[in-house]
Amino acid sequence: MIVQFSMKNVLSFKDEVVLDMRSIPAYKEHSYNLMELPSEDKLLRVAAIYGANASGKSNLCRGMWMFQNIVMRSMNAVENTENKILERFYRPFAFEDEPGNSEYQIVLSDDEAEYKYGFEFNSKQIVSEWLYRRDYAVNRVSTILERDHQSITMGASVRRECDKYKEQIPEDALVLTFFSRLALKTTSVFQKVFDGIHKMMISDSNFYEDDSIRQTYLPQAIDEKKEELLNFLASIDTGIKDISYETIDKRKVFYTYHIGKDGKKYSLNLYNESSGTLKCILVYIAAITVIDTKGLMIVDELSAKLHPLLLKFIVDLFYNEKSKAQLIYTTHDTTLMDKKFFRRDQVLFVQKDEDGYSSLSTLSDFKVRSDASFEKDYLAGVYGGIPMLKEFSIKTSEEKK
Repeated sequence: MIVQFSMKNVLSFKDEVVLDMRSIPAYKEHSYNLMELPSEDKLLRVAAIYGANASGKSNLCRGMWMFQNIVMRSMNAVENTENKILERFYRPFAFEDEPGNSEYQIVLSDDEAEYKYGFEFNSKQIVSEWLYRRDYAVNRVSTILERDHQSITMGASVRRECDKYKEQIPEDALVLTFFSRLALKTTSVFQKVFDGIHKMMISDSNFYEDDSIRQTYLPQAIDEKKEELLNFLASIDTGIKDISYETIDKRKVFYTYHIGKDGKKYSLNLYNESSGTLKCILVYIAAITVIDTKGLMIVDELSAKLHPLLLKFIVDLFYNEKSKAQLIYTTHDTTLMDKKFFRRDQVLFVQKDEDGYSSLSTLSDFKVRSDASFEKDYLAGVYGGIPMLKEFSIKTSEEKK
């Protein structure tokens, strides 16, 4: 479970931006939107991020994706399998002469402890790196790793086994990535954090319209979870009664089945279904996969091509009280921006100032009346995060003469 994510000097976020999934205790509404930690803190199951075009919403998701890629692949360049990872994913704020270092930090939690991991870097090296573990049983914080330039200090719990390996870690590789690959008795803490980051499913809306993704994931869903998939398709009123596939020239061909007015069953190539239905199928498969693995699903523009009720259906999947999965998504659809559906700490806004600096705020940062309409006030500009449109005119051909 993700407790918090922050980044600094990444894309349009020059100053530190913090995405905090901890709930605000003073808010008592929609308790089912939360899940409890052993620390007695409660985490949001779902967070919705709003903002104007070009405000930085996509950059927030992209920053999380770049962070994940650095962690997953920081050892790859050492093995000569691809170009230098830091060079590829170092994307500092562009509108300054001195770019400076970028920084990421994530706080994760399981049933035993909270893990705070982060690093500072540039295109050439990891400047610093840290990992701390807070044990819930004794509420004690222990140091697992501290790194400053090329000085690596291992914590007492891992020092005996890890010290003899630390000189092998290149300056452009992460200690976390290195030790997550070693099957040592004391390195399970590295593996836990690495796995938690790996389970983040980060994508934009195009991911769910990509046929190669459909070829990869839909056959398994039909083979293993067909009944659940058909129940979902029935719930969203697609008219689909069955779904199957066959392999032709090493490519999967999918078919849906509908019942005609005459009561007979008719097949249809899946790609003759609506683009919204095609997207819904993949979004649903991704969601149940994340829910099964207790992961985090992050989607940029989740609502694109989805009816508002379908968006609510997907969001509601994450409110299962037995689930420890989470959903973070960006959207322009304000239908769910309502106190009937969301708590004030679940609604976030990204906006960009005239100098190109993006910032993140939450609805809870504002003084909101008890009878306020979140959607109405947002569209009126009370909370920011909307485009500042200027009047313009288009001359007709007659006026141009």
